[in-house]
Amino acid sequence: MCRNLVLAATALALVLGAGSAALAQSQAVTPAAAAPHPPAPVAPPEKKKKASAQERIDAERLPAMARAAFWAREANLDPTDVVASVRLASALRSLGQYGAAADTAQRALVIDPKNFEALMETARAYVGEGQGFYAIDPVKRAAAMAPKDWRPLSLLGVAYSQVKRQDDAQAAWRQALVLSPENPAVLSNMAMAMATKGDAAGAEGLLRRAAAQPGATLQVRQNLTLVLGIEGKLTEAEKLLREDLPPDQAEANLAYLKAMSAGEKAAAQPTPSADPHSWAALKGAGS
Repeated sequence: MCRNLVLAATALALVLGAGSAALAQSQAVTPAAAAPHPPAPVAPPEKKKKASAQERIDAERLPAMARAAFWAREANLDPTDVVASVRLASALRSLGQYGAAADTAQRALVIDPKNFEALMETARAYVGEGQGFYAIDPVKRAAAMAPKDWRPLSLLGVAYSQVKRQDDAQAAWRQALVLSPENPAVLSNMAMAMATKGDAAGAEGLLRRAAAQPGATLQVRQNLTLVLGIEGKLTEAEKLLREDLPPDQAEANLAYLKAMSAGEKAAAQPTPSADPHSWAALKGAGS
């Protein structure tokens, strides 16, 4: 009897021991279920840096669309960056987006009301849009800030011309020529004002003077080409076009001149304004 009790007690102990082991195993915490470690710190997003001085210089050599994208990024990174806003306005104006250019330049003036370049870009944008009236105040302020700079006076003349204040326009251009004698841009502006009044012969004379100057630009030569076309001097106009422009653009502008000379109202238009070599692109480039 005692032997049976001992065996029973031994068996019970084994069962209890096995049960305890199973319970312990069932309650064991696997590594995956262990108390989570504190999450690794997440690095804050890297702050975007403004472009370097050299990158900004290089950006001015980019095509207008890429230049606008570059300066838009710079202006977004620092809305108080007046230089970025002014250069963005310039790029937008090159793309023919005159309203956006004016708005951008004016935002720069909110930050720095006496910024010369912001005043000039505001005026250029309005002139480009054909809204010379709104260009007069900012460009006069720019002229007062830089009395020895011919550019504000040249642009002021264009603004006056757009609002048909021709005497004031001529006076502004004469002042500009005092500061910069025989300046081709000023002479070209004076000539185009004469052409719009019907004096193509007088405009041609001024444009020939302008085109003969060392600093004459493609714009000046294209203005001369246009006036020659108005006068019906298509042979010389074609010669200049083919010297200055790629063949497809020369053909398009020549077709326009021929149609204009023939008095065809529904003629093909000159090349698009986004093209820097078209006459439409010359609009408003007063300084």
